[in-house]
Amino acid sequence: MSHEDRVRASFARQGLMATLGARLVHVAAGAVDLELTFDERLTQQDGYLHAGALTAALDSACGYAALTPMPEDAAVLTVEFKVNLLAPAAGERFLARGRVVRAGRTLTVCRGDAVAVTADEERHVATMTATMMALEPSGGRAG
Repeated sequence: MSHEDRVRASFARQGLMATLGARLVHVAAGAVDLELTFDERLTQQDGYLHAGALTAALDSACGYAALTPMPEDAAVLTVEFKVNLLAPAAGERFLARGRVVRAGRTLTVCRGDAVAVTADEERHVATMTATMMALEPSGGRAG
């Protein structure tokens, strides 16, 4: 199974991403992009996309980017992340771009960048640094 097929199959099982309305828009070795369309149900009190929704999308983008170089039977789990919120998340849609910085045998470090898109303009609204751990199969679901 290709890394793209594996990511897409796992993403289809993500209840939270389905609830947020997130879509996979790009999958390549070490790189995954997710898209969220603006939805008032995902806003905070001032009408911006809630940081929790944006962070969840960044975490998933980084996790799936980390999964791409791992062995086919491995799964991935977030160990830690840090998010810098750079600007209010106001836009028509949002892209969460996860990229592998360094893939190790057990730990993979990723960077995630979120942009708000309005018409053809992108504005950088958040950056994440994340560490992902490869899990050996243990009878549970992988990916």
